[in-house]
Amino acid sequence: MSSPEPAVRAARNGPAAPLTVAVTGAAGGVGSLLIERLLAATDIRRVLALDERIGDAKGAEWHTIDIRDPAIADLLRTSGAARGPSQGTTTRERDTQSAPGPVDIVVHLALDLDLEADPAARTAYNVRGAQTVLTAAAAAGVRRVVLCTSAMVYGALPDNDVPLAEDAELRATADATCVGDLLEIERLAERAPRAHPGLTVTVLRPAVLVGGTDTALTRYFESPRLLVVAGSRPRWQFCHVEDLVSALEYAVLDKVDGELAVGCDGWLEQEEVEELSGIRRMELPPSVALGAAARLHRLGLTPSPAGDLAYTMHPWVVSGSKLYEAGWRPAWTNERVLAELLAEVSGRHTVAGRRLGRKDAATTLGAAGATVALVGTAALVRRARRARRR
Repeated sequence: MSSPEPAVRAARNGPAAPLTVAVTGAAGGVGSLLIERLLAATDIRRVLALDERIGDAKGAEWHTIDIRDPAIADLLRTSGAARGPSQGTTTRERDTQSAPGPVDIVVHLALDLDLEADPAARTAYNVRGAQTVLTAAAAAGVRRVVLCTSAMVYGALPDNDVPLAEDAELRATADATCVGDLLEIERLAERAPRAHPGLTVTVLRPAVLVGGTDTALTRYFESPRLLVVAGSRPRWQFCHVEDLVSALEYAVLDKVDGELAVGCDGWLEQEEVEELSGIRRMELPPSVALGAAARLHRLGLTPSPAGDLAYTMHPWVVSGSKLYEAGWRPAWTNERVLAELLAEVSGRHTVAGRRLGRKDAATTLGAAGATVALVGTAALVRRARRARRR
């Protein structure tokens, strides 16, 4: 399959003015790593860190704010040097004390992807936050906003191309965790340049993100057996947070724009994952796996809806051709990322997306194995019934 023609901008060089960049969600894992990388970049003059709490990154100008607050536009328009002893200044000074000014680029990373969060509140935060940041950026004269969603927006379907091109149709539905939020953010990104001429939007879509993350897909590897739905052929592609951060830097520096997929080279077949992980599979008929997952979620026993299973059944591997043509390369391989993921989840026990304590694991997993094994329907439903009798 031929790769799509990339939308690549020439790298910044010569006497071009250094950039002022604002990062939302700056105290989180990806945000904190990005700030450290931007502070070390010669093309970056100032870095504003926006979050509801002060993070650990030294040298950025910290501002505590709810990203749904329209007042964020004032910060982007007129923010000057850091204020207060807890916020600090950059080690290179960057002339911020004498030359405050508007922000050039906003990287929006403030997303709530917590599996245990209330879905309605999570959606309200994610969608309203993205909408506010885009509107505020346009009002403040910001020229580019960089968003981060997920390659999950392409959907996991048996007829997907392997790999998918960046311009492939977004065929996901809102049935999986947070995917509805991400699709709405994608729609906002598409509409923003039309509503706000002069504003450009770049969207990064990482594969299964690993590196201090907790998602339904990372929890898949916390189970005692890897659930495989009979008749499916899953393929696994990962993205380490360090590679995502380096791709975000490419977007900030105008080396790429448009919609960008980010991931390791190639993919792993399910058999390779089982061999590398040493975790054996438990194969179930589709009706059992999907029916049990839907029932458990409906009863409130697990955070993962049945739609999450599609991403462990069907391919959604991405090519990442735009970044590659711009000169970007991942530093991590799928094998290395999987090894790190397995080390991170070591000692955790999960059934159907629900994380269990040690006592739960000793009692529940054994009972579940006799009925529907990994899905754990029998054991968890029995527990719910006992709780209702009390």
